[in-house]
Amino acid sequence: MTTTSTGVSASSTRRLLGGVQSDAARHEAVHGPLPHLGLDELLRLVEASGLTGRGGAGFPTAIKVRAVASGARRPVVVGNAMEGEPLSHKDAVLLDRSPHLVLDGLQVLARALRAKRAVLAVGPEIDAGPVQAAARGRRGIEVAHLDGGFVAGQETALVNQLNGRSALPRDPFTRVTESGVDGRPTLVLNAETLAQVALIARHGADWFRSAGTADDSGTSLFTVSGAVGRPGVVEAARASRLRDVLEATEPRRPAAVLVGGYHGAWVPATHLDVRLTRSELAPWNAAVGAGVLYVLDDRTCPLRYAAEVADYLAGESAAQCGPCINGLPQMAADLHRLAACVRDQRLPVAVARMAGLVKGRGACAHPDGTARFVGSTLEVFRDHTAAHLQGWCPSTMRPTTRGM
Repeated sequence: MTTTSTGVSASSTRRLLGGVQSDAARHEAVHGPLPHLGLDELLRLVEASGLTGRGGAGFPTAIKVRAVASGARRPVVVGNAMEGEPLSHKDAVLLDRSPHLVLDGLQVLARALRAKRAVLAVGPEIDAGPVQAAARGRRGIEVAHLDGGFVAGQETALVNQLNGRSALPRDPFTRVTESGVDGRPTLVLNAETLAQVALIARHGADWFRSAGTADDSGTSLFTVSGAVGRPGVVEAARASRLRDVLEATEPRRPAAVLVGGYHGAWVPATHLDVRLTRSELAPWNAAVGAGVLYVLDDRTCPLRYAAEVADYLAGESAAQCGPCINGLPQMAADLHRLAACVRDQRLPVAVARMAGLVKGRGACAHPDGTARFVGSTLEVFRDHTAAHLQGWCPSTMRPTTRGM
């Protein structure tokens, strides 16, 4: 398998991260001119490529494009580079190294759809300078440097912010593809997805499918951090083995890998040969998502780490419903007590019960993602839970005498 990473030596196969190309002339010399494609031709290429969204949900890109193309009004195309997930840095790396590739994808879609507006939304943690400079020579492309937060990148929250309102998720039953920015049909695609569209427009569907598998084609960017010697953003073929993606970053004494970020799930280190596909990750309730991989070493307490994440997620909620206002803080508090080796046999049941109560009952998917992460922690680290209830932690091997 071939990878390219920040901090990792370059590979022979380069797509998204093929060297620094912030200069327009150098970008075109590497990738060639951007073709002018009609809607039918672009849709045919994207559909034939099998491209799925790289922002988290993995939804077929062609279906989203068709949804806005069928609207009665000229649509708005939005590139999502908000990157509110603390463990993800792929959008930042992509906009620093290949800003023109992202703008190409935005532009080719806007032209084909005859869009009223084309906006690239950039989160506060990302240096917008390179992409703002790259956009100056392009007519009709806006770069909006917006306020952030964990839920700010959710597409309805992003649309709200672009409409001048608070960056909070809205009614999920009103699709942005029907009514989004300025009340128009709105196509929201992740920055990496836009870059992939730009490559497909130039090189075709067969070229795109030359990486990955028939069911999961192309490459993806993965942010790898945690217990690794060389953290960075790795480009790898879809359906690669987890072990192979991690190899270039030099993992150190892994106990498990968090796949999918703070709303993801754990894969034990005993199963690093799993392929990063929906079907092979299903036994752990995990998904590739936005390509976030966090390596937990065997000297770090997983329950303490999970409690800190749950605490963060409780504080990052939209505070629009009971599951976020009451459920997530209670779940985090009980998880903290469990991590502290409080000998209360009711704690795992209380945490699991609260995770079940918040799931499917929120105004957005934030409670569901948090419950997934917490539930995965209890499932994968059962031995830690049992030891903590006896007053000691397997990661530190230091028994405690704490009671209830």
